Amino acid sequence: MEAYLLLLPALIIIAAFFGYPLSKAIQLSFMHYVLFEPNNIHFSGLDNYKSILSEDNLPGILFNSLIWVVLTVGLQFGLGFALALALNKSFRGKNVYQAIVFLPWAVSAFLIGMIFKLMFSERNGLINELLMKFGLSDHAVPFLALTGTSIYPVIAAMIWYGVPFFGIMILAALQSVPKDVYESADIDGAGKVRQLFQITIPYIKPTLILTVLLRCIWVFNSADLIYVMTNGGPANSSHNLPSYIFNKIGYSTDYGQASALGVMMLIFLTVYAVVFLRATKYDEAGDI
Repeated sequence: MEAYLLLLPALIIIAAFFGYPLSKAIQLSFMHYVLFEPNNIHFSGLDNYKSILSEDNLPGILFNSLIWVVLTVGLQFGLGFALALALNKSFRGKNVYQAIVFLPWAVSAFLIGMIFKLMFSERNGLINELLMKFGLSDHAVPFLALTGTSIYPVIAAMIWYGVPFFGIMILAALQSVPKDVYESADIDGAGKVRQLFQITIPYIKPTLILTVLLRCIWVFNSADLIYVMTNGGPANSSHNLPSYIFNKIGYSTDYGQASALGVMMLIFLTVYAVVFLRATKYDEAGDI
């Protein structure tokens, strides 16, 4: 009984800040709830879900969400892993260099979005200036106004923003690998590549699995850079699901459909987490 009493404060906080909003969102997803129609709020069953699934924009937004997560997390992971391997060695000025490369993680997403928006701007943007200077283009390219490709500059910004996360997490895991294991491998004649795949990666596999899992969820739920750089345009071509939900709330004020989209996202991410942990055999990770 005492154990439950000790857990009670934490359970109350979880129920207040997670349980209630979740239950309210599920409830709203089955209601017609438009902010500017206060006299027309009623239970609508599955109408919100049917309306969402029949929208012409949905396939493109789902594709954007997939590209958004795969490219962002994939390149963040690769660059972050290489960064961690480099910083795991001793060299002069390591602490200063480490502070510099981890700096993006401390900068606000809004500021990063504004910087990259200026860089990709058609008028006096750094990217266009470089392209024309080196003869790669004879005119300024409106990167953020091209239907179908406007999401890629946002992905570039998100990659730059998230590399330090993988670098920090993987570097911490690398520093926990016993040095004597590498010394034994050197004596046995194992090269650096073989050590990487047979010692380093197996040892830090639990960290790799968790960081990829968490980062996929965070990136999938991220919409701030999209709003700052493109606001989902042109013609909804750079929206992902979270930014589309905000668009539903901000412009159409349809809280019912926005809640239905949120519930669908929750179900998808829950299934993804379970499948990912089973596919990567997380319970067996680190047993070498």
